Amino acid sequence: MRTGTGPLAASPPAPGRTSAAGIGRDRGAQQSATARPRPGRRILRTILSAALIAAAFGFALPHVASYRSVWASLDALSWPHAMLVATAAVASMAAYWITIRAVLPWIRMRQAATVSLGSNAVANTLPAGGALAMGVSWAMLSSWGLSTSGYVLYTLVTGVWNVFALLGLPVLALVVMTTASRPDAVLISAAAVGLALLTAMACGLGLLLRSQVFTLRVGRALQPALVIAARLARRPPPAEAAGSLSRFRDQAGALLATRGGRITAATVASYVTLWLVLLACLRAVGLSQAQVPWQTSLAAFAFVRLLTALPITPGGLGITELGLVSVLATSADHKVTVQVTAAVLLYRAVTYLPSIPLGAAACLIWRHAPALIGVSRLTPSRTAQGAVAAPDRARQTSPPGRPVTHDEPSQVPASAGG
Repeated sequence: MRTGTGPLAASPPAPGRTSAAGIGRDRGAQQSATARPRPGRRILRTILSAALIAAAFGFALPHVASYRSVWASLDALSWPHAMLVATAAVASMAAYWITIRAVLPWIRMRQAATVSLGSNAVANTLPAGGALAMGVSWAMLSSWGLSTSGYVLYTLVTGVWNVFALLGLPVLALVVMTTASRPDAVLISAAAVGLALLTAMACGLGLLLRSQVFTLRVGRALQPALVIAARLARRPPPAEAAGSLSRFRDQAGALLATRGGRITAATVASYVTLWLVLLACLRAVGLSQAQVPWQTSLAAFAFVRLLTALPITPGGLGITELGLVSVLATSADHKVTVQVTAAVLLYRAVTYLPSIPLGAAACLIWRHAPALIGVSRLTPSRTAQGAVAAPDRARQTSPPGRPVTHDEPSQVPASAGG
């Protein structure tokens, strides 16, 4: 969320000095010039990402199992198993749409699908596409009436809950692994780090929501770091962090009080269904419980999700595949290794590839045929959650190039997200 400076005083300029308006224009020009990303960094990031992907698929994976043997395993896939994998993939895709509606109950499922598919298409195809994906989702949601403060709250809440899930997965995997075999040192270390960070974040969020004094102290402590980060990123420095955190505290508290359970359940369901796609792929290529236990698949899923939390490559491409194969095929013979590689590539094919053409289609429909998506016409109630913005009256979809914004979020009916 960018913040601008207020208008400068319109006093007459002193002799021999630049006027205040001129200073404002100069500063604006400087900020505009420095805000442009350096093409060298973007090119270097793209080259590094492409090199990692090429090394993973051109050298590392063929060294583990040849693509010919992998294709032979996939070619033997039965129709019932193929339908099982496809059903699990569709359920996993739809689970995140439900997560979006858990935070924004006033939008329709088709709108949540458009936001999810469009942002995922960008994140899965462009280096460091996460920031651009946020821009896509913001453009879509704001065109349907979501305010700036509402989008910030939506992004922070979903982001924090995703981090909670990422950190909690290794802990859960460590617990379930004890029912199948002895966990290795890597999983124990990941679980320990995840548990420590999860505890710290949960305590910090609890204090942030309950203590106004703690919120102001955190805001003052973060302000210098945010200014330094803005300078390094060549962006205008943010406004006072303490006031922003205080507003977030009030809005997030209202949202979590009414919809916290639904948001948590939807977030957990989105991760569980994604893991179930991996498990379905393992079983589809013929790997039994004795060869690859479901507990091991959950541990591998948790470890790799934590490993790819930082978007080094688009959608974790290359890193995810190598991580899953390395964990699942540890100490396995060649036949099992080939089957594991086939299952992992099938899993990535059904979870990574469909979002690209579907997301491109979603963006085109939103831009050129918004009537196909529809507009939420809910009339918000002042007695509801009062956290995430909804349109305060019936709206027609605004042109994509002119998003609708409001300074303050309106209330959302608690019954809207049923």
